[in-house]
Amino acid sequence: MTIFNQLYLFVFNKYKPKYKLKANSIALIYISILQISLVFLAGTFVAAFSNQMNLDLMSQSKAITFFVIIAIVIHFSNWMSYSGQSRKVMNAKYNKSKKIEQNVILVFCLPILAFLLGSLFLQSL
Repeated sequence: MTIFNQLYLFVFNKYKPKYKLKANSIALIYISILQISLVFLAGTFVAAFSNQMNLDLMSQSKAITFFVIIAIVIHFSNWMSYSGQSRKVMNAKYNKSKKIEQNVILVFCLPILAFLLGSLFLQSL
């Protein structure tokens, strides 16, 4: 089970008692935001690195369009993989295995930290 699956199931199980019907949507949005923020961080790092090396990879408008397309693909892919039967199978495996305790504050700060680091890389351009 990947770290994204574990984080998804952690958020899902955290919100399941409180919001029975919305827990899947909350966990799906969280994991999509986390993955999109990590892609943003990686993209801004590559842009800052290529700027320092005086490389001209792609224009800013093309990079923004590429990022939006990747964000849509990530969300659609997560929606397909974390809905229905596959989520139930993952949840059964997660409940059988030894649960890894995670800090709730750290889990929810990960996307924020990734966006902040990405914005620092953008300022260096």
